[in-house]
Amino acid sequence: MCGKKREYPLADTLIRYARLYETTDFLNGDPSWFMHQVEGRENQETMAFLASCLSYGNRKQFMPKIQQLLDYSRGEVYKWVRESGFNKQFQPDDKSCFYRLFTYGTMCNFLVAYQQLLKEYGTLGEYIRRNATDGMSALIAISQYFSYKGICVVVPKNAQSACKRVCMFLRWMVRDNSPVDLGLWADFIDRRTLIMPLDTHVVSEAIRLGLLKSKSTTMSAAVRLTETLAKIFPDDPLKGDFALFGYSINHPSSRS
Repeated sequence: MCGKKREYPLADTLIRYARLYETTDFLNGDPSWFMHQVEGRENQETMAFLASCLSYGNRKQFMPKIQQLLDYSRGEVYKWVRESGFNKQFQPDDKSCFYRLFTYGTMCNFLVAYQQLLKEYGTLGEYIRRNATDGMSALIAISQYFSYKGICVVVPKNAQSACKRVCMFLRWMVRDNSPVDLGLWADFIDRRTLIMPLDTHVVSEAIRLGLLKSKSTTMSAAVRLTETLAKIFPDDPLKGDFALFGYSINHPSSRS
């Protein structure tokens, strides 16, 4: 710990914040809340993936859209996707806006591609089990599958950007023994290989703490931040996600 404190004076503070904020209270107002509202591994995984895909922009705007998907499926979201239940709400030629860049037609095409994956592999987790060995290869596998299906808006087409939403989804799926994250994939993806979900707010906090130097939100920046957090949380670098959240709550002036 002495070495960590010399390199990162706030290491002890971040460790304390991670412990303090990784609780069920974190779920309030967070998109991870939705995956805890359904029952069964298949429903939880499916709900988590759909929630992560819509989690960009203003939470007050995207949270109701995720709620719509939960309502449409009546809690049986896996069956809703696999058995084409979404066709009642989404049609491929519907160009009206569902959420920001996503039209109803865009969402339909995405859900059809996801349905094809479920029919071929059973679950997204099984697809990852067969096609990935760590966090980065899991991210690439998800991007590649949907890119091959022509889906390049809802899911990032490659891993060159920070892929914040996919990294967040992987955190939910891989980290176990957490009141927030589900850990459904913990037996085949090591949480130490996960990549930090990176957005402008996280970058700002990391720069204030001396954990990053650049303001860029790229995959290389996300990897650098993850490597730095691994020096503070060697067994679980993405505890740093909760730590940075806690720091921003307790030091609001850092947002300026």
